[in-house]
Amino acid sequence: MTDTTTVSSSRWQSLKTMLAGLQMLFVAFGALVLMPLLTGLDPNVALFTAGLGTLVFHFLTKNSLPVFLASSFVFVVPITFSVQQWGLPATMGALMFAGFVYVLLGLMVAWRGPGFLHRFMPPVVTGPIIMVIGLGLAPIAVNMAMGKSGNGAYELFNYTDALWVSLSALIATLVVAVAAKGIFRLVPIMVGVLVGYAVAFWLGMVDFTAVQQSSWFGVPQFVTPEFHLAAILFMLPVAIAPAIEHVGDVLAIGNITGKDYVKEPGLHRTLMGDGFATTASSLLGGPPNTTYSEVTGAVMLTKAFNPRIMLWAAAFAMLLAFLAKFGVALQTIPTPVMGGILILLFGSIAAVGMNILVKAQVDLADQRNLVIVATTLVFGIGGMALGSSDWHLQGVSLCGLVAIGLNAVLPRSQPDCDDLHEEQQVVDDLVDHGRR
Repeated sequence: MTDTTTVSSSRWQSLKTMLAGLQMLFVAFGALVLMPLLTGLDPNVALFTAGLGTLVFHFLTKNSLPVFLASSFVFVVPITFSVQQWGLPATMGALMFAGFVYVLLGLMVAWRGPGFLHRFMPPVVTGPIIMVIGLGLAPIAVNMAMGKSGNGAYELFNYTDALWVSLSALIATLVVAVAAKGIFRLVPIMVGVLVGYAVAFWLGMVDFTAVQQSSWFGVPQFVTPEFHLAAILFMLPVAIAPAIEHVGDVLAIGNITGKDYVKEPGLHRTLMGDGFATTASSLLGGPPNTTYSEVTGAVMLTKAFNPRIMLWAAAFAMLLAFLAKFGVALQTIPTPVMGGILILLFGSIAAVGMNILVKAQVDLADQRNLVIVATTLVFGIGGMALGSSDWHLQGVSLCGLVAIGLNAVLPRSQPDCDDLHEEQQVVDDLVDHGRR
């Protein structure tokens, strides 16, 4: 009798873990598929590589963190530009090397300690870079919300109809993000998509022809990467910003679970986990992978601290990728729906960058800080490009190099000994924060 009860209890526990994994995929789903839809990648491939990347991450981190990996919005504009300039296979090859940047940073952290990233990329560098990511994307969101293509070159939908759809999606997303309770507060993007899609369907903006003609099941359209030096050099600096965000995610999940992930499995392992996950994704034509803040919020809410839950989420994502009709249905979402949601999403990215400067109390009355922030913002938002017609740096790539370069060469206003003391204090705070 005891053995039967034990087996029954074990099976029930396994079922609960499996259902919790499905819930985590539900939380991440809206943002997960939105990124490939924006960049023209296959959403089924993105689902498969999100699951694969999560498994790679957990293997390298000894299955110790309750995190799920999926596509990063930081790469939206760089991927879009790279695909137009060099093609999808070359973009995948470039993203593979962007994953190696994570790995290199992980090796540097293993060698120099967790304070290395702060010294290399302090808030005065990372803050404006992340602001550029959000503000640089703003015209794309507005154009899509008005029924145009992302670059505004041509009109896809009637202006009035597009505004009804985009504003309904935006308002629904805002209401859920601010007023919803429990697990529903973690899925504002999904709710916004559903509401906007319903309005678009009512206005006759949805075409189901492709869905009806597609088969139910099929292998995702995987892409084999190619290597183009200009594309690789363009993409490498983009990895800097999400690497910094990753550190914040690791600290956040550590605070929630009460474990020091900076120490065990180690920040170097989590960085390399992100890096190899991104590389594995690019080998198949998927977007870069990063830890998802939405899932971190779900872990906090549900107290689902078991990392095995995320393995189930990864398995469900990989299985769902082979439902071909589902991927085609996602591609029927009209651009105004996504445009409405992106107004909030891209603005939030810019706000995160601003918050980094505020929380770090970066003094913009200090001419050194002002020069770094001002130059980075204008280069990024203004569209500065350096190079030739065959190869040039632009956007986040250029801003990352400019901000890091200025931080390295401009003289500091405080004596070196004081500056080193402050940096050491930040390192100590970083480690203590992880322990708490």
